[in-house]
Amino acid sequence: MAILGNIIKGVINLRNSISSEANHVQNQKETLEFLLEKAKSTEFGKHYKFDELLASEDPYENFKSTIPYFDYDKIHTEWWYKLHKGEKDITWPGHPDYFALSSGTTGKTSKRIPVTEDMIEAIRSAGIKQILAIKNFDLPADFFEKEIMMLGSSTNLDLHNDHIEGEISGISASRIPFWFRGFYKPGEDISKIDDWDDRIQKIAETAKSWDIGALSGIPSWMELMMEKVIDYHKVETIHDVWPNLKVYTSGGVAFGPYQKSFKRLTGKPVHVIDTYLASEGFIALQTRPETNSMQLLTDNGIFFEFVPFQPEYIRPDGSLKPDSPCISLEDVELEQDYVLIISTVSGAWRYTIGDTIQFTDVKKGEIQITGRTKFFLNTVGSQLSVNKMDTAMRELEDQFDIDISEYTICAKRAEDGEFYHFWYLGTSHKNLDLSTIAKALDDSLKAANKNYQVARDKALNGVKVTLIDPAIFQDWSTRNKKKGGQVKMERVMNEEKFSEWENFVKIH
Repeated sequence: MAILGNIIKGVINLRNSISSEANHVQNQKETLEFLLEKAKSTEFGKHYKFDELLASEDPYENFKSTIPYFDYDKIHTEWWYKLHKGEKDITWPGHPDYFALSSGTTGKTSKRIPVTEDMIEAIRSAGIKQILAIKNFDLPADFFEKEIMMLGSSTNLDLHNDHIEGEISGISASRIPFWFRGFYKPGEDISKIDDWDDRIQKIAETAKSWDIGALSGIPSWMELMMEKVIDYHKVETIHDVWPNLKVYTSGGVAFGPYQKSFKRLTGKPVHVIDTYLASEGFIALQTRPETNSMQLLTDNGIFFEFVPFQPEYIRPDGSLKPDSPCISLEDVELEQDYVLIISTVSGAWRYTIGDTIQFTDVKKGEIQITGRTKFFLNTVGSQLSVNKMDTAMRELEDQFDIDISEYTICAKRAEDGEFYHFWYLGTSHKNLDLSTIAKALDDSLKAANKNYQVARDKALNGVKVTLIDPAIFQDWSTRNKKKGGQVKMERVMNEEKFSEWENFVKIH
């Protein structure tokens, strides 16, 4: 009998505190006041007169009319650069001990996003809430005695002057509480291996000595790890190595594109629990099994704002126009894509992280990630967002009984001078008629998006499809020194990047 597991499960049942019945609007009002109060004596707080905002009748209305939107380049150029000169009390009290390295999805130069002790505590608190929420998934008692494979970036962080640098997953793993270390795999030694391929090789070699009950990590890299373990042990599925695997915690990207390929690798059903951990903070997590939506963490050091995701508010590079209208949680609506804006306990203020979300339940504060602002394709008025593209991929999978785990697209003129959408689809199924696939994809997008239909009737001449091995997408990330960790494949490329991509594909 799983005595320890029953005890742990009983404690979780007793302590379960994350509730869909929370007053999320009130949580957010209190969070904004907390952020303003704590940062009012910083340079940023003095510059924007936080004390006056706090004393006003409507702090939020004054907050958004006083403080501009910031992306990374703007806040770094105007404020965060001072942190790298050793200054403190800039946008948050003190000086951060950590900086999260994030190159985004397409950038070549790493961003350095401050991670304060307050943020580390917020991430830890979110992790505890996630564990408490597992109560709702009706797992057996012995699950709580199994080990958890957390596949992130290396925990061998770099000391740089007066701070430590690394990806947020590596920083979080390096700060795992002592009581959790016995459950954590691949363990401290393997997690410190810098080279991704060496780390995965070591995981494969050691895999059978672990009793893994849960996996956690970015889907594309988790699939590569499972494929390596399966191949190394010459078995059919990952359950042949880890028979007690019951949960996969996804994160940072929509899981939909990976459902079919993931199911093929696991062989048996697993609970897929979505989370939303970005370099800037732990934003949301799934709290109940009857939905694949995630609940915003409205009482955990992040204040959220939302800009309707409309073409007139977005620049060609995906950045937000400064006069774009913004609302708080109190005024959001269902079935509307929003650009997510955050202010945090790491000193990010009205900061665009580049993601778009949609609310599925306003009262419960539940959302789904729908894409990236940079991946919004509006050439010749087609207005395609990533969620529309993902849906089209799922329809192709069902129609042709294939799996498409990765894809990328570019809108450009062909040799005939006409505009086309050029798609590269990652699939192991190559013996398919490309014109049939292209027509099915075109029809799916027409049915899902009236703006795309209008574009197809006018300036957009058609769709061209190329099928390639999914491994080429991972090799592309490797070439750009972005293998593993928090890396996400760019879904939409500009013509310059797409030219590099097509040359890269030709040599594979």
